[in-house]
Amino acid sequence: MTGYGSREVSRMLGLSVGQLRSYVRAGFLHPARGPRAELRFSFQDLVLLRAAQGLLGARIAARRVRAALRKLRSQLPEGRTLRDVHIRAEGDRIVVADGARKWSAEDGQILFDFGTAELARRIAPLARKPSAALDADGMYERGCDLEEADPAAARAAYERALELDPGHAQAHVNLGRLLHEAGEAASAAEHYRRALEARPDDGTAAFNLGVALEDLGRRAEAIAAYQLAIATDPHCADAHYNLSRLYEHLGQGAPALRHLRTYRALTGHA
Repeated sequence: MTGYGSREVSRMLGLSVGQLRSYVRAGFLHPARGPRAELRFSFQDLVLLRAAQGLLGARIAARRVRAALRKLRSQLPEGRTLRDVHIRAEGDRIVVADGARKWSAEDGQILFDFGTAELARRIAPLARKPSAALDADGMYERGCDLEEADPAAARAAYERALELDPGHAQAHVNLGRLLHEAGEAASAAEHYRRALEARPDDGTAAFNLGVALEDLGRRAEAIAAYQLAIATDPHCADAHYNLSRLYEHLGQGAPALRHLRTYRALTGHA
């Protein structure tokens, strides 16, 4: 029998069976039916329910949560699914983020960070400062300062840091992240691997490598990377969550549930 029963989901996510059924009635969950017409929830349903919990925990009214999540499916760009985006509360607003794009789930309005222009004005002079005297750490720090206002200049700074010190783990991690955000997952994965060669206990590099490998469709390698992240930091909740999702894709229900329960324990979703 595929999927999860109502009581099982209730225990895992700390929601009542009544709440689960209210979400189904609201129309944003479409569970399958078992042989006795019982509800069977998919892992995708669990992803959406987890988002709903976070919004309710931010004291957003349940009716707004239900309405927003019902609309969200039609707002997703082609090829994207609910597990690909981040849903969170920002003040009294339900916000969906997909990479650099951010919008309101309730009305679909694109949101713009009006602080970006001011940040760019303040940080841009850093890019014009002479760099000849800077060592690898100095170029790394410059990259950190420039990331939000000028990602291209930050990328160049990290590349220069790595010219000066090819084993600079932090520069590899940050450059990998910028490449990953630009859609260059294969190049990002290479930098994460280089970071791990220089610093084998770098949990961030291991986790980021797992995400990049997932994007490349290399699930077995992604699982190994997430397992390394957990070995380095057993409290890495996102690694447990991603492992749970990957094991679910592979049809391995027992480890999927084990990691999901660990995720819940670490994040307080009892």
